Amino acid sequence: MRKTVYDQQVIQLTTPWEYLRKNPTQQVATPSASSWGEEGYWKVWLNDKNEWIYPHLQVAQERMTGLVKKFAKKSTALQKRALQQAARELLLAQASDWPFILRAGTSPDYARRRVKDHLLRFIALHDQLTATSVDEKWLAEIEARDNLFPDVDWNYWK
Repeated sequence: MRKTVYDQQVIQLTTPWEYLRKNPTQQVATPSASSWGEEGYWKVWLNDKNEWIYPHLQVAQERMTGLVKKFAKKSTALQKRALQQAARELLLAQASDWPFILRAGTSPDYARRRVKDHLLRFIALHDQLTATSVDEKWLAEIEARDNLFPDVDWNYWK
């Protein structure tokens, strides 16, 4: 961007919004399903070594959406912290590294443990929020352990 100021050629910067306003007719394209993984599709992330993960992630995703609907209008500060940590745990469980490691076999026990730990913490948070009894001491411990996304917004799951 800075280089455009000094270029000999005329380069006009624009935003996607401005471009579309000036060029309203666009060709519609649908990219084919593909991946940078082996053989160009999801073989690395979905195979007999890691397929067990996805049904659990789907259930957790649905439960997270349910929690957000339940607490979106009214929640205490402690409930908001628990929701934020639940979002963190779900994102960490969904990390593509775990199925990749399971497929590659480099440290499958570690990958399995990480998926299970994050899902179990998510389930515990879900159960505590549903029962309206959040264990603040335990919550503080897991917040300190895995605070990769300190500003994650649990409202993304609306």
